[in-house]
Amino acid sequence: MSSTAPLAKLELRPLGNTGLMVSSVGFGASPLGKVFGPVSDDEAIASVRRAFDLGINFFDTSPFYGGTLSEKVLGKALKALGAPRNEIIVATKCGRYKEGFDFSAERVTKSIDESLERLQLDYVDILHCHDIEFGSLDQIVNETIPALLKLKEAGKTRFIGITGLPLEIYTYVLDRVPPGSVDVILSYCHYSINDSTLEDLLPYLKSKNVGVISASPLAMGLLTENGPPEWHPASPELKSACKAAAAYCKDKGKKITKLAMQYSLSNKDISSVLVGMNAVEQVEENVAAAIEVQLFGQEQQTLAEIQEVLKPVIGSLQEAVGTAAASCLRIDQVAREPVMTRAMLNNCGSLIDSGELGQITTSLTRNVIRTVYGLEILEIELIELIELFASLTER
Repeated sequence: MSSTAPLAKLELRPLGNTGLMVSSVGFGASPLGKVFGPVSDDEAIASVRRAFDLGINFFDTSPFYGGTLSEKVLGKALKALGAPRNEIIVATKCGRYKEGFDFSAERVTKSIDESLERLQLDYVDILHCHDIEFGSLDQIVNETIPALLKLKEAGKTRFIGITGLPLEIYTYVLDRVPPGSVDVILSYCHYSINDSTLEDLLPYLKSKNVGVISASPLAMGLLTENGPPEWHPASPELKSACKAAAAYCKDKGKKITKLAMQYSLSNKDISSVLVGMNAVEQVEENVAAAIEVQLFGQEQQTLAEIQEVLKPVIGSLQEAVGTAAASCLRIDQVAREPVMTRAMLNNCGSLIDSGELGQITTSLTRNVIRTVYGLEILEIELIELIELFASLTER
């Protein structure tokens, strides 16, 4: 047993109305797909084993992560672990693949069989529709969710979830499917020190009896000492402010990663906080942070000081998002699917990174991203936005 192992047990929290009790820290298995660098099978197996030993029972993956590699490696690690099936909770996803997005009933039905083979399981506990803002939300409502309900009846998944970045996708879908069709939502980058907008949606989700999982408490690397990857869509100003916040923590003998993790864990209406892990040391640090906040609560003074450092940037970000939303409201009058197009606007950074923007000019799209992410307030012609949305919705 490592000397860093906590004495207390990791907290288990109820996940909506599913009856599942998930660990407050979830094991994000995307790094097992080598999306952040090389990981040996031995390292993967050791990190999964250590996670389970320290009380993590929730493991999340997707066929998209590493082009199915994450599922394969997690499956191998869980097999090596040998834990009773009822003591682990496994979630995977469908609809997003290395080849692109496909939310058709035929594809998602085939997808779960492929995932179960890679995971070496007979069923998964949760099957999510992955990043639904990149498809038609009406297709999700009318075709994908009904197909997943059939998979649920067939015993291939116990519960159904949806994932994505824009928060409005959840209300759009949940207001249009039969009650109880969607059991869980997985949101990311919306409950961290620099963005806690998910909090506003929690009462609505609770009213729908939907469980909440939050991912990326470190804001995709913003809230780390090493900083985010080069492709991160945040503004230079936001990156600089987060770097300053990390340095401030370090000067005080604190780690911004721990502070950020504990901030995300402090809201118990969020059942589990997913963190990508691929090493025993990462597992131990994350569990220790969770145990500490369970026993002693959030360190309010340092948190307040860090929020003060970030306050000017957060303010400009919120103002920029508001301006972008106002522009989108005008677009609503001509767009086929206004909620989906707003979602597309929020996520076009990912499209740039994957080279899927087709004939949309990089400069125009980056201007849209700047408006959304708060790089600066730019004037964008309405006709240009309409053309952007039209191209995206035709995909």
